[in-house]
Amino acid sequence: MKIKQLLSLALLIIITSACNANHKKKIKVLIIDGQNNHAVWPKSTIMMKQYLEETGLFKVDIARTKYLWKSTREAKYLPLANVGEGVETKKSKTDPDFKPKFSKYDVIISNFGWRAAPWAEDTKKAFEKYLRKGGGFVTVHAADNCFPNWKAYNQAIGIGGWSRNEKHGPYLYVDKDGKVVRDTVSKGPGGAHGPRADFIVSMYNQEHPISKGIPSEWLHADDECYALLRGPAENVTILGTAISTKSKRAEPMLMTIDYHKGRVFHTTLGHDTKAFECVGFITTLLRGTEWAATGKVTIDIPSDFPGKDKISTRAFKLK
Repeated sequence: MKIKQLLSLALLIIITSACNANHKKKIKVLIIDGQNNHAVWPKSTIMMKQYLEETGLFKVDIARTKYLWKSTREAKYLPLANVGEGVETKKSKTDPDFKPKFSKYDVIISNFGWRAAPWAEDTKKAFEKYLRKGGGFVTVHAADNCFPNWKAYNQAIGIGGWSRNEKHGPYLYVDKDGKVVRDTVSKGPGGAHGPRADFIVSMYNQEHPISKGIPSEWLHADDECYALLRGPAENVTILGTAISTKSKRAEPMLMTIDYHKGRVFHTTLGHDTKAFECVGFITTLLRGTEWAATGKVTIDIPSDFPGKDKISTRAFKLK
């Protein structure tokens, strides 16, 4: 009888251990937003949260400033439990109570936009400390337009647009010979784009964990192709580029930045709903977020990933 009991106990221990081994701890994500000049916001925040959590790898929270700048056609997405609806203002305004607990999370995703108000000094210092100690950060589309006078932020995102000029750093692009250029000579403003359109993203670096396995060229859906971005452009690894109709050169679309011990994934993609529904955007966001959080990528390239000649989108349905 004792032998049977011991065998049953041993079997129970083995099963429990196997279950525990298969149960991975979810990656903790915080999306920060509240002041974004894009009409798709705040729907874009909800889309990213849903995309991430659908993988089963992520647990996503949202931290939002109480002052909300700009009206939005997607206002129905504003009310959120534990976040609140906020107060709309005609101009961006610093929220002194915006103090997310960055250290609780593996990765922070910024969905702020152009002319977002500066953060309080203690919030900025807490964010810098989080990154220096190895936190992950993802900047999406217009989040690289923010905070032009915040030195550490500019270093963390590598390059940014709008409200920036040669004082903020060089232009960064890939020339016709495939060489990365840091143009420290040319003067002029940072940030430009042509009309929204489908455009080809070329994977400049296919060996990085984020981009490995992604087709060398794929058609991105209905977006702004950012160009003439400026910044410190230090410790930047360009993953993907696109030919701009404004600059006529290969501009960085996807990149990573090493900021002290922190890992940063920077995507310039994501202007409106259709761009957010592009399978290329979704896939690179998911893989970039996992990499920024862990330094590794386990998320597969889906079978419906776009090819060179045809876009691939998934109509978003709120769950």
